[in-house]
Amino acid sequence: MDIGQPKDFIKAGGMYLEYLNKNSKEELKQGDNIVGEVMIDKTAKISKTAKLGPNVIIGPKCEVGDGCRLRNCCLMQGTIVKQSTYISDALIGWNSKIGNWCRVEGMTVLGEDVVVKDELHVNGAIILPHKGIGESVRTPGTILL
Repeated sequence: MDIGQPKDFIKAGGMYLEYLNKNSKEELKQGDNIVGEVMIDKTAKISKTAKLGPNVIIGPKCEVGDGCRLRNCCLMQGTIVKQSTYISDALIGWNSKIGNWCRVEGMTVLGEDVVVKDELHVNGAIILPHKGIGESVRTPGTILL
């Protein structure tokens, strides 16, 4: 496994969560809005109406808004996800901001400090650091420099 590859990084995260489930359950989050294994840093702010899991890791100082659905993803430190956004199969870089009513999926990778404006669809794209995304990126494999 090469964790430098997004697919392998997400898979390794899932394997780690599985390990914690067997050996150290207290490190995993439990609740009505949790499905499967989910790890959330104690400094993260998660809406009670957000549904998380399976296979979700949320780093320090992250925020997840009302009505969000996250699955099979990792949010790095300082990421903000606004309300009613869906994220699946994605790696979200440090201090990124994802707007309201967005859909991020298909093994998408957002670099550090990426801003995705409201109501956009990002599918299988790689977005390099410090970019603002103002329109949907629907073609898998797209790299935005």
